[in-house]
Amino acid sequence: MAAADKKKKDIKDEDQDDENESAEEPKKTGSKLKLIIILIVVLVLLGGGGAASYFIFFKAKSQTADKKQEAKPQVAVFLPMDPFIVNLIDNEGERYLKVVMQLELSDQLMLEDVKKINPKIRDAILELLAAKTYKEMIDPLGKQKLRDEITMRSNLIINSPKGKVVKVYFTEFVIQ
Repeated sequence: MAAADKKKKDIKDEDQDDENESAEEPKKTGSKLKLIIILIVVLVLLGGGGAASYFIFFKAKSQTADKKQEAKPQVAVFLPMDPFIVNLIDNEGERYLKVVMQLELSDQLMLEDVKKINPKIRDAILELLAAKTYKEMIDPLGKQKLRDEITMRSNLIINSPKGKVVKVYFTEFVIQ
């Protein structure tokens, strides 16, 4: 009987081992499945983050680079003016001002139109220069104000939808 009891005990032990193994298998399989799901979720999140950063940082830079390539380089158009020589208003004696300037135009297309009305522009500038005093012209702020006034008067005369005078450059400025 001891042998029969031993067989029964061995059978019970095997059954318990099988139950323990089968109980461990779902735990191992479940934990492996959870690990795989977690890895997949992490990979998807990393991929999504990488794609988002690409579109935010690299696409924005490439779009600004495309805009820079599309924009035509602006070529400055200059109209040289003949020299202006005027008497300055001064109580201490006669003072003369010689100014040579160039007008920067916003568009090449308006160059011919401005050349046609050059006498009107010269007249307005001569009138403006003759009204200036010696003290105004030796002051750097006075020169800047003069640039602005010439630009404004020139644009009033030109009055063109094609463009305007952008800036005035003095190439000679002599007071004597």
